[in-house]
Amino acid sequence: MLLTVVVSAHRAQGYLRAALESVTAQSPAGSGPPIGLEVLVVGAPDGDLGLAIARESAERDPRVRVLVTDGPWDTGAARNAGAAVARGAYLLFLDGDDLLLPGALAEISARLADDRPDVLRLGHDRVDWWGAERPGEGLPAARNQLFRRAFWEAHRLRFTEGPYGDVVPVHRAAFLASDAGTLASLDRICVRHRLRRTGTSAVPPGRAHFAVIDAYARLAAGTGGDHRVPAARTAHLTAVLDDPERIAPGDRAAFFRAAGLPGRYAAHRGGEAVRAGRTRARGVARAGKKALRARAMSAVYRADLRRPLDPRLAVYGAYWNRGFACNPAAVYAKARELAPHIRGVWVVSSRHRERMPPGVPYVIEGSRAYWRTMATATYLVNNSSFPGGFTKRPGQIYLQTHHGTPLKTMGLDQLPYPALTKGVSFERIVAHTDQWDFSLSANPHSTEIWDRAYPSSYEQLPYGYPRNDVLCDATAEQSDKIRAELGIAPGATVLLYAPTHRDYREGFLPRVDLERLARALGPECVLLVRAHYFYGRSAGTAAGDRVLDVTGHPRVEELFLASDALITDYSSLMFDYACLDRPIIAYVPDWEAYRAARGTYVDLLSGRPGDTPGAVATTEDELREVLCGGAWRSPEADALRAAFRDRFCPYDDGHAAERVVRRLFGVPSN
Repeated sequence: MLLTVVVSAHRAQGYLRAALESVTAQSPAGSGPPIGLEVLVVGAPDGDLGLAIARESAERDPRVRVLVTDGPWDTGAARNAGAAVARGAYLLFLDGDDLLLPGALAEISARLADDRPDVLRLGHDRVDWWGAERPGEGLPAARNQLFRRAFWEAHRLRFTEGPYGDVVPVHRAAFLASDAGTLASLDRICVRHRLRRTGTSAVPPGRAHFAVIDAYARLAAGTGGDHRVPAARTAHLTAVLDDPERIAPGDRAAFFRAAGLPGRYAAHRGGEAVRAGRTRARGVARAGKKALRARAMSAVYRADLRRPLDPRLAVYGAYWNRGFACNPAAVYAKARELAPHIRGVWVVSSRHRERMPPGVPYVIEGSRAYWRTMATATYLVNNSSFPGGFTKRPGQIYLQTHHGTPLKTMGLDQLPYPALTKGVSFERIVAHTDQWDFSLSANPHSTEIWDRAYPSSYEQLPYGYPRNDVLCDATAEQSDKIRAELGIAPGATVLLYAPTHRDYREGFLPRVDLERLARALGPECVLLVRAHYFYGRSAGTAAGDRVLDVTGHPRVEELFLASDALITDYSSLMFDYACLDRPIIAYVPDWEAYRAARGTYVDLLSGRPGDTPGAVATTEDELREVLCGGAWRSPEADALRAAFRDRFCPYDDGHAAERVVRRLFGVPSN
């Protein structure tokens, strides 16, 4: 028996990969006849990354096919397109943010072995963006039904266009199967719907959910006023009404009137009053926090918030106010060239003020000048966050550049790792995300992760990292100049060792004897050691001609240019370094501990093209062998690096900063 799973994939780029893997990883083994799979992913040709993810899945798994719709996206039309070409005996319709839970296919196989129902209802639940599980709504929906395809086609069942397009076919199917005695249920939870803060692309939060009223009007007309419609309608409309992520409190009275339920409104208001009391209690607690923050802000800041925004002022920050660096620095430099009318001012902490280059304007965080700048700047650019809980005003435009491609879990994806997130306020992370207007993406992988880890309504900018422009335009003369400034003799082989920090360990502790490694490599080799910035400005390593501590060097891009190869572990530097097309050695002696403690998106040890950047070592002895034996620059390592570079550096062409500046400040192209 073949099951066709139709997956409508539109604007679900942060969720789709897991959705498809949840289906294709299913084992058909069960007590009944094995079930084969056909997966039809239906997308739209509008530049959505989800279509590329679907095609990747189809290249790996012949059971997956990709369909592309014509015209404006509509979920119902996409599902109909999938059903029209399905070959399976049964149909299951999932969205890109749904999951088929482990073991579901085996359970379905066993249930279908008992009989061949026309409709099989599946147990289902929901999980919100905090990871909290909720029971399913108890209402029929496309995602929690299996339909026998011959039955679907015989009764000409089709999804309608627009929001709530599954109401008519799902209920009609249920009524028909119930009348024929061919409606069955599987109590096991098989499908999980992942709720999104911004709603689905089809039905975002707001009055668009009023469409459910019209959907039931169509159902009543299409079934000749079937006596079961009113009960189904009331249950569904009540569920929609009680969901604050769909109908806002201010719209509830209008929803009641539109639904023709005025008699029920008074009773509902009573229940609403109880909920409002709870909301007020929470509001009092929040007000206390806001009052505390307000007292910390100076009177001048409150006054400055009433000043008009300065359309020519941009404020920049990097690495929690550590100075002039990273993507914001590259954007600042390009803005001075392409948008000289924009005055840029940097935010820096008092202990890092010496890091500011001469001639670059800055304000000290928490100072009066800082608060005035934050109150009146039209443009905000940062790779982390601005200090002090500033109030983002209407009209301010915030660009979040980020500061690396995610290898370890980020944002809300860290929720399953509570041991390492003590003191982290995920509510604050979400509140910060809601300030962003633009989120810069270094590659499709980052776009996919940011969409899920930082859920909000910002616009993704798939432009590449401005800080990498210098790598794309690198020359041998630049490398030689930087080497000379570091005191490195001409002709030396330079290896940059740049491990990241460990959440579960304090202080910088290299997992390799650097002096011993330098001796093994010989006098022609120099090791540059750069610790993570969390550890300060020194790695604490012994200095000398062969091992140089470059932790305090202001620009890691210059260290990249000075080196012949990078040795790292889980640092996002590897993704930037790949732009140079120079060897990368992954030295990961604590891989299993790191993955278990923090979680990772990329399996460095898999050996798969696109995952592993080059040669890999898991012990100090292996690292010496890789370097001394030449495996770090072998044809095999070169091939892995090329695939890694293709995956993570597709936008890096030397013009990322220009694209960002033109988009952010509205500078027209020549």
